Amino acid sequence: MLKKIKSNKKYWLLGSALLAAVGFSGFKAYQYNKYYMSDFEDRVIESQVLNESRKIFIRLPENYSADKQYPLIIRSDGNFNLARWDAVLDEFAEQKTYPEAILVSIPNQFWTNTRNRDLVPPYARRDVNIEPRPASDNDPEIFGKADLFLSFIETEVLPYMHKHYSLSGERILSGFSAGGSFVIYTMVTKPNLFNGYFAFSPAAWYDDSVVVEQFRKDIQQLAGKPKFFYLSLGAEENNIITGSFNGLVNALEQEGPANLTWQHSFSQGAGHGENPVMSVPKALSAYQAFRTTHL
Repeated sequence: MLKKIKSNKKYWLLGSALLAAVGFSGFKAYQYNKYYMSDFEDRVIESQVLNESRKIFIRLPENYSADKQYPLIIRSDGNFNLARWDAVLDEFAEQKTYPEAILVSIPNQFWTNTRNRDLVPPYARRDVNIEPRPASDNDPEIFGKADLFLSFIETEVLPYMHKHYSLSGERILSGFSAGGSFVIYTMVTKPNLFNGYFAFSPAAWYDDSVVVEQFRKDIQQLAGKPKFFYLSLGAEENNIITGSFNGLVNALEQEGPANLTWQHSFSQGAGHGENPVMSVPKALSAYQAFRTTHL
């Protein structure tokens, strides 16, 4: 009898685990679908570069007119913080502290590993997660393809936007966490593709801060036309990401070219998730000061 009770308990636990897994998968699917749509213009690009269909969220100014030309802001983290960007852009346009702009947010399919695939630089593929994950979700072969994602933006997203909307040619690239590492990678890989770069809580700690070391080596690629870089960190973030952030600041202080205007900030009381929310108005305000004197 005792053995039978143990056996039933084992099967009950197994069944509970399976139900929990199904429930978790359902929740993640709900979460994915919830953040894979927006209140703006949702468009799908059939990407030849990525060999997949990719959605973009396009936020137009309230009184958008094809007779005007607008700055373009591209965000790699389309699933996150979109409402904050919307509110800040509305407020700044009303107060005339930043011009009306078109915002393009590219959602990353965060529950199917494509954030690490799309946003991690090719040279940072060994360790891209602070928290341990199952082996099936932690294969370096699926990481480190930011070169393809950058090509997608350069050769497919930007031409699409120029074809369908009225743009001024002024561009900002913004990213959070893994998206911040993508911003840093883009800065030194295609330095003239954007005028401004925002990296909120950049995940530069990969593989013992290889992103920091590569940035230090490549920072002179930024020489030339005036450029702006804003990076921020939550004051309550962990020591790993804080150490790599300080490494980026040190590289900028020691090696930053004269044409690069940059600022950094620590959001007091903020952790990893809160920092990008607090950083949006600060980054746009700093960039506006730069653009009025350099562009």
